[in-house]
Amino acid sequence: MFLEINQILSRFWIKFTDFLPDFFAGLLILSVGLVIAAIVKNIFPIIFRFLKIESLFTKTKILQKQIVNAWEKILAEVIRWTIVILFLVPTLEIWRLSKATTVLNQLLFYLPNVIVAIIIAFVGLVIASLAYDVVKHGTKTLGGVSATILAGVAKTMVLFFTALVVLNQLGVAQDLIRILFTGIVAMFVLAFGLAFGLGGKDLAKEILEEIKKTLQK
Repeated sequence: MFLEINQILSRFWIKFTDFLPDFFAGLLILSVGLVIAAIVKNIFPIIFRFLKIESLFTKTKILQKQIVNAWEKILAEVIRWTIVILFLVPTLEIWRLSKATTVLNQLLFYLPNVIVAIIIAFVGLVIASLAYDVVKHGTKTLGGVSATILAGVAKTMVLFFTALVVLNQLGVAQDLIRILFTGIVAMFVLAFGLAFGLGGKDLAKEILEEIKKTLQK
């Protein structure tokens, strides 16, 4: 019995000592990745300040300072985790955890979609704010309440289409989003056609009568 226990402990010790170099090598790679990720995350605010992105949006009153800072932090955090996972993959390979590496590789290939989706969402938010201001200033003659309502509708529509594009970029229910997008576009085209047809009926009649008179001369 003691001999069997001794053999088990001996095999365990041999495997443990064999794994130690790989463990420390993987730990070193992961530590380097964590340091680089932290540096990149801290550099992001410096880059944004250098490009004066925050001051650009706040001075033009397109977006509030808190919103711009929040999007900067979200983007920086996603990029930080991308770098961490990028270094974690070889670490797990060294630690002989191939199944976990497969999962992380899939996540790593998906993260660029997340980064692009964040950028699209931010651009959509900027365009929505611009649309709100443009429509509100362009419809001042209709009155304050009407201008605010129309501006709110324009902003909501831009945000809605931005959400569809973001979900499509993330691969969430892509077929459903395409059908919904097609339906909305068709609805607007039909509404525009009906409005133009009904509203311009008299004008079209006058034009046709003028053409008829010209041909009869």
